[in-house]
Amino acid sequence: MMNPINSKLPNTGTSIFTTMSALATENNAINLGQGFPDFPMDESLAALTQKAIGDGYNQYAPMAGYPALRESISEKIKFLYNTTVSATDCITITPGGSYAIYTAFTTILRPGDEVILFEPAYDSYTPNILVNGAIPIRIALEFPNYSINWDKVKLAINEKTKAIIINSPHNPTGSVLSHEDILMLSSILKDTSIYLISDEVYEHLIFDDKQHNSILKYPDLFKRSFVCFSFGKVYNCTGWKLGYCVAPKPLMDEYRKIHQFDAFCCFTPSQVALAEHLKNKNSYLSLSKFMQAKRDFFVSCMKETKFTLLPSFGSYFICATYEHISDLPANEFSIELTKKQGVATIPVSAFYMDGKDDKVIRFCFAKKEETIIEATNRLQELSR
Repeated sequence: MMNPINSKLPNTGTSIFTTMSALATENNAINLGQGFPDFPMDESLAALTQKAIGDGYNQYAPMAGYPALRESISEKIKFLYNTTVSATDCITITPGGSYAIYTAFTTILRPGDEVILFEPAYDSYTPNILVNGAIPIRIALEFPNYSINWDKVKLAINEKTKAIIINSPHNPTGSVLSHEDILMLSSILKDTSIYLISDEVYEHLIFDDKQHNSILKYPDLFKRSFVCFSFGKVYNCTGWKLGYCVAPKPLMDEYRKIHQFDAFCCFTPSQVALAEHLKNKNSYLSLSKFMQAKRDFFVSCMKETKFTLLPSFGSYFICATYEHISDLPANEFSIELTKKQGVATIPVSAFYMDGKDDKVIRFCFAKKEETIIEATNRLQELSR
């Protein structure tokens, strides 16, 4: 008889996204929980992918990614951030943004290392750290604006600190790091050997004339960084699971040692299509306006409910408090909302390792207008 597995993640169960999506299906609820659109992706990008398949681009791409796509990404980085990165040495195409982040952690972490992260945090960060034998050092963002208290960061750093991970635009809250935040981070990391992982998967989904302060714009920070992106999130094709990581050559050389024995390469036709699609700058410059309209429509529809919406300056998401509706913990309230009102959300307490509960839930507004109208009509019933 086989001995039981000595689990590397003994306290980790099924993710909240899987749980709430299954509950939504079971109750025929509208799923505003998990972050995926219910509208079609860009028709021109879909057509380019079909063409690539027809043209025979169906075999392995190079391990680091289709060369023309890496060139297009390099050109985009130069255009947006006035930073030159080598398409050959500094960009690797990955099967999704989460994979890009996991591989960055696996490249640098050893047992006993510490990683500073900010909660509420995307739910893969802590398991990524733990599975590598490292220790997550959690710092809570300041509620309700979800800003970083940099004095707490200074106090958390010690000789065991191997890395810090940041996320902007932020999932789950929609907060955005300012230029001043990045300068403070740069000041804290100066004269240290601490690595930086920057999760920028919502790079192009940023609102209200805010600027995305990519780490790629800051040479002193980029030299220690793995910067991770997602095509699926910004081009509304989350099922593609395609992203990329950008890092200086010495870091990327080590990163690829891990990548080559894990995924090796990614789906070739979509890489070929994106290489061409990115040449049209409007393909990414128009994305913020498109998604901001989704956010604004959702906000307008929610005015007739008893929820209090918190600011969202980016991503697919907006958070809300429900103090005028219920005293239930966020997890229980989310379950009740799914079962009784037919609208699935995600409790923000699930993004804290200790379940810290400010009575906040997260909505995904990357939906068709008719979906938003039906969902908010159901939520208005709580006011009657």
